[in-house]
Amino acid sequence: MNMSFFSPKLGIDLGTTTTLVYVPGIGVVLNEPSVVAVSQNDRSILAIGTQAKEMIGRTPESIIAYRPMKDGVIADYRVTEAMLKHYIKKALGRWNLFKPDVIVSVPAGVTSTERRAVVEAALRAGAKNAFVIKEPILAAIGAGIPIHEPRGYMIVDIGGGTTDAAVISLGGIVASTSVKCAGNRIDQSIIDYIKKTYNLAIGDKTAEDIKIQIGSAVPLEEELSITIKGRDLLSGLPRTATVETNEIVRAISRNLREMIKAMRNVLQETPPELAADIIDHGIIMTGGTSQLRHLPELVFRRTGVPATLADDAVFCVAKGTGITLEHLDVYKKTVTNK
Repeated sequence: MNMSFFSPKLGIDLGTTTTLVYVPGIGVVLNEPSVVAVSQNDRSILAIGTQAKEMIGRTPESIIAYRPMKDGVIADYRVTEAMLKHYIKKALGRWNLFKPDVIVSVPAGVTSTERRAVVEAALRAGAKNAFVIKEPILAAIGAGIPIHEPRGYMIVDIGGGTTDAAVISLGGIVASTSVKCAGNRIDQSIIDYIKKTYNLAIGDKTAEDIKIQIGSAVPLEEELSITIKGRDLLSGLPRTATVETNEIVRAISRNLREMIKAMRNVLQETPPELAADIIDHGIIMTGGTSQLRHLPELVFRRTGVPATLADDAVFCVAKGTGITLEHLDVYKKTVTNK
């Protein structure tokens, strides 16, 4: 009988907008929004994940759809713990009699107090052992980078809440920075632009659709267009408008500048030998927002370093947790316990 069944292992990529759970040997078993719906009357938790996200912007006043992770860090401890408990239970399914070993990802800039909060939340949510590892390292492992070699690699993980840029060598982070400008800020800029230009109020979901369907980091010669629906701010009635790619490029250019500035800052802090490696290997981009059209090209134009999108960019951090769990002995140095 395979004993490994009795200590199940889970990797959790606890993101600002999305939580992924990874089981070694199986893959991503759960991919849900980091949203919890809370009743205002008695603070009870009504729904978690996809069900809760569907309530955003559509709830009566007594229900709040709530994101317990703010900029990649736990903002509400109780709600995060409930969310983790729900996801651990859901991911284990019929194996939930046994307490799992859990690895949770944390942003590179996390303080030791915040790190302890994550470990505590995981243990109270039913983990047997909880480890935390910094996201850039997990993203690098998940993107297939040999992180233990004495060679410099630069990884940029752009999610919903944060852009993490880090240079990794010999299994550790040599230089890193994290800015609170990522997918959510881009969505917000699109909302503001549509409001200003078209006098139309749109929600987060519509903004995200615009970004995914027609957004780009550099202007396109052949533009894409999308018809959006929203509420006219003057008449207060619903109406539609058509938006094209290059308007969006302009609308989000400030956000992209901020992300690239973060990458440049990290490159400027990098020791010369490692900088030479990075020119050879380029910048590896992971995370959902790194899938914005032509973002690697913009990074290359602004930094002079070639950039490539990792395979399965959205799942790199989650995959990294899985690989680390499978080879805990190898990555012992990387795992900072408790």
